[in-house]
Amino acid sequence: MKSLEISTATLQKLDEKHGVTRREVEQCFENIEGPLLTDDREEHQSDPPTLWILARTNRNRLLKVVYIQRGSKIYLRTCYEPNETELSIYRNAANG
Repeated sequence: MKSLEISTATLQKLDEKHGVTRREVEQCFENIEGPLLTDDREEHQSDPPTLWILARTNRNRLLKVVYIQRGSKIYLRTCYEPNETELSIYRNAANG
């Protein structure tokens, strides 16, 4: 995915803290089926807005992908396995 930008520090955090690879992030974008949500919490507001999805890797691992999009470029903020609250928010938005 040429449009995906991941800083060295973020890649290191993904590996060490969450056990997530760049390829898994790419697969989530390739496999997206649900809605795209905006993180509207005050402490996470940005310009452009922070967006997030839940999607599965090719090995069926469910991940939350958090990013900012500027034009055709996607700047990854983080990616990890979602908690129950995030799953609930996403399910409610999908069934909306």
